[in-house]
Amino acid sequence: MASSMLLRSTLPRTFASATGRNVLRSALQVRASSTTQYVPGGPIIKGTVNDPVEFPPPSKMHGSYHWAFERLLAATLVPMTTAAFVTSGSSYPVIDGLLGLSLVMHSHIGFDSMIVDYLHKRKYPIISPIATWTLRTATVGVLVGVYQFNTNDIGLTELIAKVWTA
Repeated sequence: MASSMLLRSTLPRTFASATGRNVLRSALQVRASSTTQYVPGGPIIKGTVNDPVEFPPPSKMHGSYHWAFERLLAATLVPMTTAAFVTSGSSYPVIDGLLGLSLVMHSHIGFDSMIVDYLHKRKYPIISPIATWTLRTATVGVLVGVYQFNTNDIGLTELIAKVWTA
């Protein structure tokens, strides 16, 4: 029993290390005998994502103003949420509407940043515009839904209060 466990533990490692060395040796020989020159960092393919980035013209709306608006919106969500729950949503529908609008815009900005960062137009020329327009359509749909819910039903704050106490 002990000898079979010994064979099971050492035998695969012996074959694996010998096989791994042979594969490594053959790969190094192929690289050394190759006619292409080795370029540190890999090959550079022209006409794809390796091209230099074309920077858009500077615009304060897409730079510092945009960043400041994102931070201001995120910072005002805390007191706005507190104010909406301290006061009743049916008593102050403007605060309830502002809370709904701010939450939707905060979510839109976050998802838009994700699309810009991870689904870049240069790398995904088809999926990126589809994702962007899907986000815009969904945001408009949610804004219409929040408006309808706040004007024709109990409102966002009252809904959350009822769900919280249910």
